[in-house]
Parts: sequence; C-alpha cells; structure tokens
Amino acid sequence: MKIVLFCEQKYAINILQPLEVEAVKEGGHNVLWYVQSKNIPDFPLKDEVKWTDSIQEIYDFSPEVIFVPCNIVPYYLPGVKIQIFHGYAAEKKDHWVIRRYFDTYFTQGPFFTRGFNALAKKYKDFEVVETGWPRQDWIYANLHTFDPEKEALLQKHGKSKLALYAPTFSPSLTSLPFIKEGLIKLVEEKDVLLILKFHPLTRIEWMNEYKELAEKHEHILWVEDHNITKYQIMADVMISDTSSTVYEFLLLDKPVITYKTIAKDIYWLDIQQPEELPEAFDRVLHDEAYISKRKWIIDNYDPYLDGQVCHRMLDAARDYIARHGVPKKRKLNLWRKYTSIKKFGKIK
Repeated sequence: MKIVLFCEQKYAINILQPLEVEAVKEGGHNVLWYVQSKNIPDFPLKDEVKWTDSIQEIYDFSPEVIFVPCNIVPYYLPGVKIQIFHGYAAEKKDHWVIRRYFDTYFTQGPFFTRGFNALAKKYKDFEVVETGWPRQDWIYANLHTFDPEKEALLQKHGKSKLALYAPTFSPSLTSLPFIKEGLIKLVEEKDVLLILKFHPLTRIEWMNEYKELAEKHEHILWVEDHNITKYQIMADVMISDTSSTVYEFLLLDKPVITYKTIAKDIYWLDIQQPEELPEAFDRVLHDEAYISKRKWIIDNYDPYLDGQVCHRMLDAARDYIARHGVPKKRKLNLWRKYTSIKKFGKIK
C-alpha cells in the first residue's frame, strides 16, 4: 500500500512511528510522512524516514491510506482517511466531535468503540474498527528497555521510587500554576525522585519557571525528550491533572495522582490541595480500590498490549479498500472545506 503518516503536531511522531516500523516489517509498502514544519521545525526522524512538509507532494504521491492522529486532514487528498486518535481523554468534548474528515475510525478499546459506533449510526458516512492504539506496540517492545537507566538514576539520587509530573498544556485545565509547592514538599518528605515532562505546547513562562525549579532542587529533573512514553515506562507513579497521559499511565497498571481533574469518572486518586501530595503518594501505591479501578480502565479503554495493534490497523485498511476501493477525496460541506484549505492550503 501507499501509506501517508500525517504528522501535524510533535506529539503525533510517537503515535505514528510504530506504523512505520510495522509497514517496513511487513514489506511491500511505500510510506511517506507528512510533517508540518511550522509545528515541527526539527523533525527527529528526518534522517530515518521518507518525509515531506508539502501537501502538494502528498497529493502527487496519491496515497491509498492516510493515518491521522490529529483532528483534521485535507479532504481533497486521495486515500482512505483513518482517525487513529492522539490519546484516551474521553472527558474532553472534542474527542467525540465528528468533523466529517474521516472514512473510518480505528478505536483503542471497547469503551471508545461503543461511543463511535453510536456516532457512526447517526452520521452514516464512516466506519469503526477496534484495533488498539499504535503507541501500545512501542510500549510492548520497550517495557524493560529503560530499566538500567531508571536504576542508575535512583542510585545516583539515593531514592527508591520515580515519579513523573506530566501536566496538560491547556491553560484552563493545567495544574502548573498551583502545584509547585506540593511537588517540592513531595521530594523533600518522601523517598522519591521527580521527573518533569511537559507538553511541547505548554506556555513558555511555565516551562521556564519549572526549569528553574529543577535547577534548584537536586531530586527534581527536567527532561526535554519528545518521548513521554519512555518516562511513563520508567516511572512508578504519575502526577497530572486533566490529560490523556493519565489513561496511558493507568494502562501500564500503574497509579496516578491528579490535581483537580475535570474528569467525571475518576479511576485514580484526585487531590484538591497541593500539600496533600506526599500523603497521596503513599496511599495510591497500595490502595486496593485504585488497583481495581485500573483493571477496569485496561479492560475497557485499551486491552491491546500485545504488539499487534499496527498489524491490525494495516489489515483493517486493506479490508476497507477491498470493500470500497480507494476514495479520491472526501465529500464535505463548505465550512469544513474552507477550514481544511485555510489550514493546509490548496493543491494544483
């Protein structure tokens, strides 16, 4: 198949890369990445994969399949347009918005499949296939890759546990302006090393504030690496707020603490005051109720930590083409066409 991996934002790199790996492993595919240079000025895979920042080149490539983690793809591109999602944050309204750009939705697990099947019956112009989330394949392959690095870090700092603080970038939802003193209290009172890993769209003033915090405290580390999943695999506990990374961490069967999450259904420990962090850290590690709630998330949100997600995705894409052929473009209303052209421009 001629495959486009549509990478509009930096966080999409890690979601799409397992599909590249699986396509190369299968053989017989021609894979081209679209990388939006405005959002990703330095593409970390630039010397490893075939890529372009030109929508015209993508059109001329004439793909049969386009995998998209973000919310929009140019309607005028040929190929089956497949939404593969950028996370698990079901409480965020835009997760369920149908923008009519996609021919099929590849869902992560039963909870999402039920929701999008209901929407498919309403709109009647897309299909739904449950495959799992592609990032899970990378996780499966690297579950123990970073064990030596984690052990070395803990030994260096004389700590026994590793915590990851990964807040959302959204100004209305983030814990960044409120939780700093709680994080300091945590590392001073508990046997824990804290890693700070922020979303690339986080406000620069918050980035600088927490970089300065890491410089002042020897047991708080700032990391720039674009790969948050590495630190999720390494960490024993994650601290966050209203972010899809919460679900990614729970799916590793590890405990999460959030600060004032807006999620209606909470499967972790949520605190209302930053100073509650040290006590919450002890509690969340051992409480059987939280272990049971994590099991529900794994079974319903994404039970596919089997290394076969991308294989299922490629199979499902082939099946769609076998039944429907390759769409020349996507039929859309004028507003959606305008939005698509405004964002990505026109082609010849």
